[in-house]
Amino acid sequence: MLEILRSLIDSLRADRTVAYTSIVETKGSTPQKPGATMLIFPDGSQQGTLGGGCVEAEVKRKALKLLDERKREILTFQLDEDYGWDDGLICGGRMRILVDPVFLKDDLPYFQTLEELLTSGGGCTEAVVIDSEKKNVGQNADRFLFDRQNRLVISRGSVREPAGIEDRLKPLSNRPRSYVLEGISFLTHLKSCRLVIVGGGHVGQKVAELAAQSDFEIWVVDDREQYCNPQRFPQAKRLIVGDIDTSLSGLEIDCDTYCIIVTRGHHHDEEALYHLAETAARYVGMIGSRRKIKLIYEDLLRDGISRDALEKVQAPLGIDIGSQTVPEIAVSIVAELIAHRNCEGLPEPLKKPPLVHEIQPKVTP
Repeated sequence: MLEILRSLIDSLRADRTVAYTSIVETKGSTPQKPGATMLIFPDGSQQGTLGGGCVEAEVKRKALKLLDERKREILTFQLDEDYGWDDGLICGGRMRILVDPVFLKDDLPYFQTLEELLTSGGGCTEAVVIDSEKKNVGQNADRFLFDRQNRLVISRGSVREPAGIEDRLKPLSNRPRSYVLEGISFLTHLKSCRLVIVGGGHVGQKVAELAAQSDFEIWVVDDREQYCNPQRFPQAKRLIVGDIDTSLSGLEIDCDTYCIIVTRGHHHDEEALYHLAETAARYVGMIGSRRKIKLIYEDLLRDGISRDALEKVQAPLGIDIGSQTVPEIAVSIVAELIAHRNCEGLPEPLKKPPLVHEIQPKVTP
């Protein structure tokens, strides 16, 4: 999304017209979901995708016509036999697609603001009118951009003040998926989740690479500079070199923070979990054998860490896919992180019984 926005902004600055297209509503089975975006240039070239197939070709044809007419429009496609994909499969769903020709430098502020909000990582919501007859909120394809506090920042279209749209905005803190209410498509861009990787070894390095590609903000903690540096972690936003105890004590961890413990040894794992188990982190996971994990739990229970906190720890870390190699282990970990983030917690089939339940409370004579 950011790459597409920056390409659009560059085109406007160079006085090149472009059509911005985006899926704003889907029903049933479709190849892409709301928020998928594509740029179409006057020479017929494109950047991004709406899913391929005949729909994409038809969107391109109509977008080029709308570029000439300088008109915005919402297109509707029923994915039946008329719009089968290149492989002949028919999805059977419905898609509504915004086509927004952009041809003046005066259009820059809207897209620059969207790019800035996305770059900040704080999240935002874009409201697009897709059925103006349902509410008096302007014309089809009008766009309104709200920041993470749901305050109107900028609009693009026939009206500046969207009547009552704010009342239908869902708090981004609830991490809502894109939705449609009363003729308005709400495209949510959620706050980036931070991933704190404790341990800069081979597993931590591979997890960072895959997780960064999956839109996690990467922080790495290790006590060895040769393992925690920009050469090994070029995608990391923050690198923290120092003792595990010192580095994690007081580290900023909120409800949008994921933490995984993949250090080189039992002692460092235990030290890290001591500091992370009772934080506000959305997710804490630790790698290791069942025996090692239970030994660490026993020590932490003696040190005063609550059973409730240890019940929430995902350990052993990662989805069981029979992982053997470092890349396979990293895939299993990142898949679990994505599932937890996107499904608002792990789906039932992926949940593991907390190992702390296997530790009997010590009875004082």
